[in-house]
Amino acid sequence: MPIRMKVYHRGPETLVAACDEELLGKTFRERGLRIEVSSFYEGDRVTEDQLLAHVNLATMGNFVGRETVDAVTRGGFVAQESVLWIDGVPHAQFVVM
Repeated sequence: MPIRMKVYHRGPETLVAACDEELLGKTFRERGLRIEVSSFYEGDRVTEDQLLAHVNLATMGNFVGRETVDAVTRGGFVAQESVLWIDGVPHAQFVVM
């Protein structure tokens, strides 16, 4: 299944937002947590390698979905124990400090 990725630039910061394509337009809620997979993530269809190449240059990342979160975990950008699960859907973020 495809990954959708959108890249945002603001000054020196680069944010990569990516999600599993089939999650676009859906909202997940659990234990007072909520994540809306909105147009914020709706960018280009990319492969895992393309995603990781962009994340490697990013200062921040926001990821939703099994395939996407697994990719950035395999790439070493997110630790498995830092993944937050909301209604069965993984969500992860990272910031370069």
